[in-house]
Amino acid sequence: MKDGQAFDIASLHAAYRSGWSVAQTIETVFGRIAAVDDPGIFLHLADRSELLDEAAALGAFDPVAKPLWGIPFAVKDNIDVAGMPTTAACPDFAYPAQRDATVVRLLRAAGALVIGKTNLDQFATGLVGVRTPYPVPRNALDPDLVPGGSSSGSAVATAHGIVSFALGTDTAGSGRIPAGLNNIVGLKPSIGALSTTGVVPACRTLDCVSIFALAVADAYRVFEIAARPDVSDPYSRVIAPRGALSLPPVLKVGVPATADRRFFGDALMESAYDAALQMLRSLGHQIVELPFADFYATATLLYEGAWVAERYAAVKDFFNANEPSFHPVTRKIYGGAKALSAADAFEGFYALQALKRKVAPLIASVDMICVPTAPTHFTRMEVEAEPIRENARLGTYTNFVNLLDMCGMAVPTGLRSDGRPASVTLLAPAGKDPLTASLAAELHRLSALPLGATGWPQPANYLPADADEGQMIELVVVGAHLSGMPLNDQLRDLGARFSRRALTAKRYRLYALSGTEPAKPGLVRCQESEGASIEVEVWKLGAEAFGLFVAAVPSPLAIGTVQLADGTACKGFLVEPAGLAGAADISRYGGWRAYIASLAA
Repeated sequence: MKDGQAFDIASLHAAYRSGWSVAQTIETVFGRIAAVDDPGIFLHLADRSELLDEAAALGAFDPVAKPLWGIPFAVKDNIDVAGMPTTAACPDFAYPAQRDATVVRLLRAAGALVIGKTNLDQFATGLVGVRTPYPVPRNALDPDLVPGGSSSGSAVATAHGIVSFALGTDTAGSGRIPAGLNNIVGLKPSIGALSTTGVVPACRTLDCVSIFALAVADAYRVFEIAARPDVSDPYSRVIAPRGALSLPPVLKVGVPATADRRFFGDALMESAYDAALQMLRSLGHQIVELPFADFYATATLLYEGAWVAERYAAVKDFFNANEPSFHPVTRKIYGGAKALSAADAFEGFYALQALKRKVAPLIASVDMICVPTAPTHFTRMEVEAEPIRENARLGTYTNFVNLLDMCGMAVPTGLRSDGRPASVTLLAPAGKDPLTASLAAELHRLSALPLGATGWPQPANYLPADADEGQMIELVVVGAHLSGMPLNDQLRDLGARFSRRALTAKRYRLYALSGTEPAKPGLVRCQESEGASIEVEVWKLGAEAFGLFVAAVPSPLAIGTVQLADGTACKGFLVEPAGLAGAADISRYGGWRAYIASLAA
């Protein structure tokens, strides 16, 4: 695909502005399907003439009214598309979909075009991508490797540039593992952010519709359009999609403690993960090691008791009447659930609640968590020899995520020394989707990787800005509330968002106050001839949160007006004159962060 029209959204829309037509896009799509020549990717294709009619009905190019105008996408075949069969990779289960799934309807309304339905691990049960009665999709980068599942076809179609993005689902990692194995982005949203109405359930309490894309900005743009509450989905909830956040200079990024990391002997994957952590350090972020035993314990629950029973419950009547229709591995998993009792399910719920309580302080102690997307790569031969064990190992860093109500973004970070893809997944509590996307975009940019298997360079496009930013109050912070400092959590707990780094006007002195815990500075305004410019950060809070924060500021600190070097003024931290007793003037360091670093040195 190196010489063809790039299909990331920015490039394709630029082509439309220059005269490229949707008809050319459709012809290119079918040309790429033929060139890739992989019968395992699609289980059903849209009729070409009907696609052309749908494209003509879009009218003139208008990416404002229709932000996905003329953008081709694929849909995992456990998600309904009107007029196409839904099989869940089980031919005897197939039914003609009468209407679009909610998420498909929203994307079509935004101008996107459904190219076809993609292959999957049957009933979305698996992370390997080979549990299908149809031909197995070939990994886009290395045909010896499994493609990753269960959303195998969607990931491979995206990685080849056949479509701009694709929908998958994610219960145990199916929106992340295939992304990591095919050098693309996988967005696993907060549970309930994207409606699952019109989706064949795996575990209804955990299921997410996921998004595969060539670039982070594309995945997030689709998320913004599709994240709408849906009264027809009892698990839908309001997770308002905001634009990207300006990342603080220092994020605390949790990682599995070195002794707890699992790579199953894969030294190349371990090295690739270390390299990704070094990328985070190069961006200025703090790596915080976390004990990970309880995360792993949570992961094991997914294929025990309650949640295996939930999978069986989703297709119980069909399974009981058509057991021979199931793939042998899927049949074994579902069949085992028939022996489970309600007591087994409740024991699972109790075990999960206890683990949630144990890991909650760990999750709260950092801004997000960074894990390997997969601990190792497996070839198709290896999975054929050990189908259950290798599938479980692929879920080492994915199976706990939905159980703990976290959102995530899988992002490519490089290539291993053997040329196979390396990827990490950024995880955060539900509702923090913009934060994971913002850091993922930085990591992807830093990797300088081409997109998927296409050879196309990364587009010079960025995540959209947060439209709510202008409605918030700016606050200048000077010391212990800076990002990465001990009291920064007080801001984050109130929903504060980082805005920018700044310098004060050259009319301030900075002091290290005496007798405070944790250590704090005091900023004092003085004559310009005696002053210095001090490094600060500007954060934004809503009006109510700002009031709560100011009310809690202890003496001798106070909130006043701070003049910045760019001529603007914001509310910010100052110190009362009485607070300077015994304080040391540290203005020569230029800021609190540099002063603290000098103490460490």
